Order: sequence, then structure tokens, then C-alpha cells
Amino acid sequence: MNLFTAEINGWSSWGKVFQSISTFKPLIRHIFAEENLPLSKIERCTPGTHAVFRVGDYVIKIFAPEESGFDGTVDFETEVFAMQRATMLGVSVPKLMTCGALQVQYRFSYLIMEYKSGIEFNKLSPTLTFEQKVAIGQRLRVITNTLNQPCDAFNQIDVIHGENRQQRWEKYAERFKRERLDYISSHDFGEKVFVHGDLNGDNILLSPEKELTIIDFADAVLAPAVYEQALIVCELFQFNKAYMQGYFGDYTVDAITDLCFNGLLIHDFGGDIIEQRVGPVDQINSLEALHRCLYLCIKYTQTFKGPYEA
Repeated sequence: MNLFTAEINGWSSWGKVFQSISTFKPLIRHIFAEENLPLSKIERCTPGTHAVFRVGDYVIKIFAPEESGFDGTVDFETEVFAMQRATMLGVSVPKLMTCGALQVQYRFSYLIMEYKSGIEFNKLSPTLTFEQKVAIGQRLRVITNTLNQPCDAFNQIDVIHGENRQQRWEKYAERFKRERLDYISSHDFGEKVFVHGDLNGDNILLSPEKELTIIDFADAVLAPAVYEQALIVCELFQFNKAYMQGYFGDYTVDAITDLCFNGLLIHDFGGDIIEQRVGPVDQINSLEALHRCLYLCIKYTQTFKGPYEA
């Protein structure tokens, strides 16, 4: 029996099937049988880069094969390392049950973890009080302080100088791109530590008691702490003062502006986050313009969309 019949020959072909239960059902059934785990109803999970499904008390994550144009091997190895490290440090993450790889028509790496109930941060956030948001910010700071510590290298990703990490900046003005490269080549961003890398609203689950569980470690890297914190401020908190008060304590707008400025310029998702949360690409045509827009977003807790000429 052929366990996987879809054809994968590029990213668009993977995008058409990676959420398809019918496409992955034979493969999932086989993996669960091989791992001696009970098979239950297969349900989709929040879509990302890889194929993720809930199967009863478990979640299986099947990583994109190299034929997709995105070799998921690095993500797989990173996530296994990161989940084991987080568990060892006492951070609430899904328990990793097993992991492996299966060669069928394509080679699929996979991991199976326990299913953790909870509501995604971005879905619950609008219902929370100021005080609850402060408390959540405080709890998240404890978690990131625990995670964001030096550790041995676990992948070969260079967050600052990696040539393949420039694609999301191509849409920016030549002046901006030139200034950015000059800046990140000469600026001291501080010690590199372990960072989750993608603490957005889909990757934090809240229990009824508002305890936090962290999921999806595939984008973990060694990077300066501002890499983590900038995404938290701009993407997760979206400049909300209650969250920032809880996370940073007594902070100044100037200090958080500098933190976000430095963190976004080296973040793999920085170019997209700026466009989605800070302001239009055509208005952010220099580093000075970016710094000014960030300052206004943080000061007024809103995306800045007005004209600004550096």
C-alpha cells in the first residue's frame, strides 16, 4: 500500500496538501501503529509550515520533505532539541512522546507529542482585563528568562549574517536595505542565547488559570535576547501597555524602541513584522524612519500609518 500518493514538487504543491486529512491519514495510521500509539479521530491544527494534526490525546507534526523546496530536517532537529531542553528547564511544553522518520515516496520526519488543552493567546487576549494582562506578561518574562540562556549550538543558523535570511527585506527601499546591512554588520547586539524565535499569539496556550504553555519550537535559534523580545512586543503584545508593564516592569518608551529596533533588524520575520505592525514599507525608507515609527507605535499603542519622511 502506498502511504502517500500526493505529488510534491515545490512549495505550492506542499501548500495544497499539508492540511489535508485525507492525504495524510494513511501515513498517520501507519506511524501510530509503528509507534504502538492508539489511533483516534484525526483533526487539523492551526496551520503553519508543516503538517500538524491532532489525533486524540496526541499531536503529530510531519515536517515538509526536501522536495517541497523547504527541507524540514533542520526544523525537526531544532524542535526536538528545543522541546527536550525546555522540559529539562521546567517550562510548560507538550511532552514529546516519540520522533522519527519514515521513507515512503518522500522522506518524512515526524514527532508526536501530547495534546495540551488551552486557548491560543491571540484568541483570549481581547477578553482579558488590564490586571490579567500584566500577570500574563510577568509569567511570560519568567519563561523567557529561563529559556533565553546561553547553550551549545544546535543548528548552523547565523541570524545576523546568514545570506538566506535576507528575503523578507527585498521589498524595502534600497536605502533602507543598505543602511540595515551596514548597521547589523557593525552593531554589537550582545551575547547569543537560546530563543524560541516565534512567540506569536498562536504559539502560546493559556489554561483556565491563565498558565502559559509554549508550543512550536521549530524557529528556535541562538540569537541576542532582543531577537525574542522584539517579536514579543510587536507581534505578541502588539504594543499593549499592560502586557509590556508586566513583562518589562518600569520601562521607558525610548528603551523599548531601541530594543525593538535592534531585534527586528536581525529577526528572520522582521521585514514582515514591520510591514504588518509598524507601518507601510513605502514609508519606512530608512533606519531613522523605522526608529521614529516604532517610537510612535510604542508610545501610542497603535500601528503608525501616517506619512513620515526621513
